[in-house]
Amino acid sequence: MNTVVVGAGSWGTAFARLLADRGHDVTLAARDSEQVSAIGETGRNPRYLTNVDLKGIRPATIADAPFGNAELVVAAVPSRVFGSVVPNLPGDAPILSLTKGLDPETGERLSTLVRDRPVAVLSGPNMAEEIAAGLPTAAVIASENVPLAERLQAEINSLAFRVYVNTDLVGVELCAAAKNVIGLSAGGVDGLGLGDNAKAALITRGLAEMARLGEAAGGDQDTFAGLAGMGDLIVTCWHPSGRNRRAGELIARGMSPDEAAAEIGQTVEGLTTAPVLRDLSHRLGVELPITEGVCTVLSGMPLSDLLASLMGRRPTEE
Repeated sequence: MNTVVVGAGSWGTAFARLLADRGHDVTLAARDSEQVSAIGETGRNPRYLTNVDLKGIRPATIADAPFGNAELVVAAVPSRVFGSVVPNLPGDAPILSLTKGLDPETGERLSTLVRDRPVAVLSGPNMAEEIAAGLPTAAVIASENVPLAERLQAEINSLAFRVYVNTDLVGVELCAAAKNVIGLSAGGVDGLGLGDNAKAALITRGLAEMARLGEAAGGDQDTFAGLAGMGDLIVTCWHPSGRNRRAGELIARGMSPDEAAAEIGQTVEGLTTAPVLRDLSHRLGVELPITEGVCTVLSGMPLSDLLASLMGRRPTEE
């Protein structure tokens, strides 16, 4: 396929390499012309995954990318700019979104912002550096357009990157958004040194929280036990370099959210998504105590006070 990957961060870089290794014709499109020039001159991304060989992948600015010839456009941009960038891209090729979050302006799922062309979403336990290194993983491609999802499955699946089709677009997108917020809280557990029992309990209750929200929004419960739910949640909460887990750890150790994001130097989706997810839960009438707690910490509550409030909640049935 002629493919344009929009967004030259870690995930966009890794996915461009994955597509090229599957024999596809790939353009990696970035906003910054200096970054584009450096990729063209060195065959390396100067900012993200700098050891990944990008030779054979054409760099371009978003303004100059060949969207008119594209058979697929892959969106790997932060959720905060998805709505201003992706719906306005030229051409009519299907969109495959790699972005894990909600639209902060409207609170909507990101796929709903793409109204004039087919759209699919890829999600799962997909740490970019491991994929770039060729380590094995699996993912789901979700779409209401089943032929599109099946076509993309055939074009992307490999021995190192196993792809499943899922028709639950609502559930997959909400899993992708909510797991980052739980990842922040898991990092808080690490930062406070509370141990693996506490972390495992938090992740388990976080999964239940995600599933409640998904069911209320019309998602399929099975999705939350699968790769987009449990799978992505586990790696987000435990991987040492996971951005959301790391941000939560830094905040627990005394940094502000802005300082933690600056220290990490890449997009921390959970910081954007947490208040949007909380507001969605209010609209749906669903209780999300961990998400609510994350929002209070981001607003200045000491993490120790949050821990006391969560542990002091009235005991209930599981």
